[in-house]
Amino acid sequence: MGLLTGLLAFPLAPVRTTVWVAEQMAAAAEREYYDPEPVRRALAELERDLLAGRIDEDEYDRRENELLDRLDRLDERRRAP
Repeated sequence: MGLLTGLLAFPLAPVRTTVWVAEQMAAAAEREYYDPEPVRRALAELERDLLAGRIDEDEYDRRENELLDRLDRLDERRRAP
């Protein structure tokens, strides 16, 4: 980058930095949202709740289906090109 280009682009540095930070935050949020590990932990916790008697079979089945559907969607997204 030439000196003149650098001087002319310098006032835009805060904007470019802000855009970069926003992109990094969006990427981190997306990685966290599509991480299957919290869903697996929720399934394990759900089973513990059932075995401890904190929830009944119907509640377990309903919530388990929701979590398994979420896992399926995450797996499909990961396999998609």
